[in-house]
Amino acid sequence: MQLSSAHHDERLSAPRSWWGIVVLAGIACALMLFPLGTTPLLVGLIGGSALTGLLVSSYGSARVRVVNGSLAAGTARIPVTALGEPEVLEAEEARAWRTYKADTRAFMLMRSYVPTAVRVEVTDPTDPTPYVYVSTREPQALSEAIRAAKGGPTGA
Repeated sequence: MQLSSAHHDERLSAPRSWWGIVVLAGIACALMLFPLGTTPLLVGLIGGSALTGLLVSSYGSARVRVVNGSLAAGTARIPVTALGEPEVLEAEEARAWRTYKADTRAFMLMRSYVPTAVRVEVTDPTDPTPYVYVSTREPQALSEAIRAAKGGPTGA
């Protein structure tokens, strides 16, 4: 079976409001060091902002891609031949699959600030993972890219 060159690339970056928290964390660090003088205050402001910014940036750097016949979600690389039919999950259904419908054996790339997702069953009988849950801002595009990579119809 010839795999197509379907492609989807998305970065699940942190929302802008989180960068406001970075600034506030820097100010808080500066205020803690205020009694020690101006130099420690500036070190706290710069250091606290840099450290918090690094944490927000690294958390928000998750990528979701369909390329070369594989679904790459975060650190996972899954060949599309081992996946079933993708299911687009709107906000309420996605929340249900993140909470009470969730299976602890599933691979889940979740971001709380992304309300929609795609859920795909893992059809490989040797893999104990029942499904893959991936937060995405473009669930329809991701679903179509998975279908196209499998060589199936791309319509919903």
